[in-house]
Amino acid sequence: MHASRQGSHHTGRHAARRIGTLMAAALALGAASAPALAEYPDKNIRFVVPFAAGSATDQLARAIGQAMTTDSKVTVVVDNKPGAQGFIAASDVAKAAPDGYTVLITTNTTHAANEHLYKKLPYDPVKDFSPITALGKGGQIMVVNPELPVKTVGEFIALAKKQPGKLSFGSGSSSSRIAGELFQQMADVKLLHVPYKSNPLAVTDLLGNQIQMMITDTATGLPQVKSGKLRALGVSGKSRSPLAPEVPTIDEAGVKGYEMSYWFAAYTPANTPPAVVNKLNELMVKAARSETAAPFYRNTGTEVFTSTPAELAKFQGEESQKWGRIIKAANIQPE
Repeated sequence: MHASRQGSHHTGRHAARRIGTLMAAALALGAASAPALAEYPDKNIRFVVPFAAGSATDQLARAIGQAMTTDSKVTVVVDNKPGAQGFIAASDVAKAAPDGYTVLITTNTTHAANEHLYKKLPYDPVKDFSPITALGKGGQIMVVNPELPVKTVGEFIALAKKQPGKLSFGSGSSSSRIAGELFQQMADVKLLHVPYKSNPLAVTDLLGNQIQMMITDTATGLPQVKSGKLRALGVSGKSRSPLAPEVPTIDEAGVKGYEMSYWFAAYTPANTPPAVVNKLNELMVKAARSETAAPFYRNTGTEVFTSTPAELAKFQGEESQKWGRIIKAANIQPE
């Protein structure tokens, strides 16, 4: 009896010692990782943008970057990698070190639409990324070259019906492309689709009368309308844009039920440490809601829309299903 009590006493002492050692190790580990996080970010953060300079996504990235620099003394460098419907930028970020210093500032193009538009992607929109936060929602505007003899959506449809397949529409993002494809389906017209690396490049050709129409993000299209270089026929949202209240919705203008919007969000490579993800989320949400970024949202008619990483993951899943349905309904075959 005495021996066994002594044995259990010995075992208890041994267990206590082991727990003590484990706790000390855990504390040491905590102390080691705490400064690492406290120091994040301690160097430049690179924002990778899948579209060209001047695009809505680029303007947003610069506004958020400037706000982070102003509010948190974090230097943000914007790196434009346009082309291939966002493949180049998304792949670049997917392969980057998961340390919080490479962030993809993107849209539904790379993270909801592409998987339904292409048979094979060089990246996985879910497995290759850690969601950070949503950054905004926006509408689009249907614009034509002023030389085209139409002033309304109805007149454009009538002209397109007279010459099937002759009028062309450009697009430099999936949102822009699907908006055009959906318009064809719902207005029962046949247009020629001309793809571009980015919406600003398509706008340049629209200004030069190389293409006749496009449905582009308000940030890219509206300044050209305000300066009289392009004519606005309609906006793609449920309601009119406060920035151009005189422009009807495409739905009001005769294409009943037409609606098409897009969203922006931030992602880092998969396996970025949760503490870094949370810190980045905090910095970016604060930036999106700051006075520094406010002019971008105000001037482009973009709604401020932020989230937790988990909320973005859920939202992205729902959006992917929605875009899949739209693409299927528009009868677009994956390339």
